[in-house]
Amino acid sequence: MASQHKFLYVLALLIAGLRIAMAGDPDITTDFVVPSNIVNVTSNLFTFTGMRAIINAPPPAAFKVSKASMAEFPALKGQSVSYAVLQYPAGTVNPPHIHPRGSELLIVFLGCLEVGFVDTTNKLFTQTLQQGDMFVFPKGLVHFEYNSAAKTPVLAISAFGSASAGTVSVPTAIFNTSISDNILAKSFKTDIMSLATELAIAGRRRRHGKERSENHCQRRRQALVGATATMSGSWSVKP
Repeated sequence: MASQHKFLYVLALLIAGLRIAMAGDPDITTDFVVPSNIVNVTSNLFTFTGMRAIINAPPPAAFKVSKASMAEFPALKGQSVSYAVLQYPAGTVNPPHIHPRGSELLIVFLGCLEVGFVDTTNKLFTQTLQQGDMFVFPKGLVHFEYNSAAKTPVLAISAFGSASAGTVSVPTAIFNTSISDNILAKSFKTDIMSLATELAIAGRRRRHGKERSENHCQRRRQALVGATATMSGSWSVKP
């Protein structure tokens, strides 16, 4: 009997640990969480107007993220959801990064966007998204987005499975912190001078590959428009 109780106790601990490992935002025991500085709860608590500034604003000169996470919208605490509006001027990239606390579901509203992520087996998954396409980035995996167009901006919106998904930029975390050059060189199995040279070469390759990427995006857009023209229905996709 004692051994059975011990087994059940260990099993309960394992199940509890699994639930913690799988959990994102912690569950709450109330309908919602009221910030400590709020005395009278009204519908204003559940309303976020921060995206109004985007509507009539001029296009940004660089990649821009406008967030509606728990930090900007306190009512999201405990709700396991947040949003971000992503604006990509022509030729801009959202560098490889991770969201450690939530998966991401992205939808493209304007333009053509190249996206990709790398799984834990180092397999790369890429896709070229058109207007209306959606793509999911699994939680905690390195991913990126790139607008390869020479003139056309891209507008996308991302939903996250966390009120505070967090963002860790891979280039910033590696090269803009106090990690020593010696450690970086050893990690990349090279020396410091070779590492600097390889980074410069990689930059040139990205620039040379831009035209090929733009052509691929244009071909996929034309193919989608052609396919749409043959389908019945009232909707259409603009090139």
